[in-house]
Parts: sequence; C-alpha cells; structure tokens
Amino acid sequence: MSAVPSRRAILSLYSSTLRTAKSFSSYNFKNYFVRRTRDVFRSIQAEQDPSRVQSMYQEAVQDLTVMRRSAIVNQLYGGWKLAVEDPAKPVLERSDN
Repeated sequence: MSAVPSRRAILSLYSSTLRTAKSFSSYNFKNYFVRRTRDVFRSIQAEQDPSRVQSMYQEAVQDLTVMRRSAIVNQLYGGWKLAVEDPAKPVLERSDN
C-alpha cells in the first residue's frame, strides 16, 4: 500500500488543478472546472480515512491529466466570447439599498 499524500502534495495538486481549470478559454467550462476543483478538494480535506484520501488523491491526479488535455483543445477551439466576459462593457453593480 502506498503512503498517504502529504499536505504539501495535496496543496500542490490543488494549485495545479485550479491553474489548469482557469486556463480554459470558454467561460462556462472555466467556471465549471473551478467550482468542481474546489468541491473535490474540500471533500479530500474533510475525509478522515487515510486509504480513502489516497484513492481520492489518485483520482484527482488522473483528473488533472484529463483536464490539461481538455484545456488545450478548448484553447484551440474556444469560440466566441459571451456577453458576461466582454471587458469593454461596463459592469453594473447591484444596489441592495
């Protein structure tokens, strides 16, 4: 049985996965993968069983390799920008007063 990953290894994987998630050119994919990354690593953080932490870590490593390939393809075929992403359009702030 392999050793439980260290806190530093998990944090390094988290930052790599988050960086890759933010590299998607598509707004919807980017937001989905950032949200999914945070959810996955919160569940790893909450897990107490060392063998389960190890298996979740290994799954996250495999997901990172798939996400990296997907991000490259998404950057090649990004498509049009959404209105939400348009930097030239002024952002309207919500007033709750």
